[in-house]
Amino acid sequence: MLLGSWLLGGRAWGRAKEEPFESGVLGAGSTRLRLSAKFYLVAMFFVIFDLEAVFLFAWAISVRESGWPGFIEALVFISILVASLAYLWRIGGLEWAPDGRRKLAQRDKANPA
Repeated sequence: MLLGSWLLGGRAWGRAKEEPFESGVLGAGSTRLRLSAKFYLVAMFFVIFDLEAVFLFAWAISVRESGWPGFIEALVFISILVASLAYLWRIGGLEWAPDGRRKLAQRDKANPA
């Protein structure tokens, strides 16, 4: 299949053919976008804590069948998640900017030039 498409495919080359084309709009600028590692860290935290809602929803549907042991397990699960959230908050894992940049931003907001 690959060999057949290579043999039967078009061979037209040109500058316009080498440019990226997305939905009728020509690209402008560089495609290299630098994102902070904090962005990915917060995204992972969101996924982790969002999955908690899925597990708790499944528990809420089967709460009558699971009884008291299921309730205790759900409390243990929630307490572990609350402890991990408190730990992340304490170490500064949920903050976007370091203290220095945050203080500069607050100072600039208070004293506009």
